[in-house]
Amino acid sequence: MPRLFTGLEIPSDVALDLANMRGGISGARWIDVENYHLTLRFIGDIDAAAARDVFTTLAQIRRRPFTVTLETLDSFGGGRPRAIVAKAKPAQPLVELQAEQERLMRRIGIPPEPRKFTPHVTLARLRDASTTAVAAYLSARGFFFSRRFEATRFVLFSARASTGGGPYVVEAAYPLG
Repeated sequence: MPRLFTGLEIPSDVALDLANMRGGISGARWIDVENYHLTLRFIGDIDAAAARDVFTTLAQIRRRPFTVTLETLDSFGGGRPRAIVAKAKPAQPLVELQAEQERLMRRIGIPPEPRKFTPHVTLARLRDASTTAVAAYLSARGFFFSRRFEATRFVLFSARASTGGGPYVVEAAYPLG
């Protein structure tokens, strides 16, 4: 059963800028630079027939390229921080692409995504990191400035079934434009 999800790849120059944000939190497991991505739609563990349906259904999407803006560093998890992320501006083209994928996946029988779409790139997964350490990390990196890149395609990724995924493999690419 492949574990699938769709996403945007992060260009190498932007990924290197994000990699410079690493370090300074005990208990952080920093994501390998080559695995940085912005998830659009988690699909999950599915059988080969459903994977074929996903592959062909995604090919129906017709969208124009658009600019993605990574605008701030943040954490997910509130009082129990679980990840350090670079949040992306939820610009209309990005949100519409994700919403179209959600509709199409539901149409072919993939269960709805229960989480609200919050576009981001995960930089680190946290285990037992204190809220104080996370706050100190974020305030020390207050100099983070927006990074932009042009999304010219989205991809269908596969991941091994493990905590934190990765390595991620591009199974199919769908051009925008």
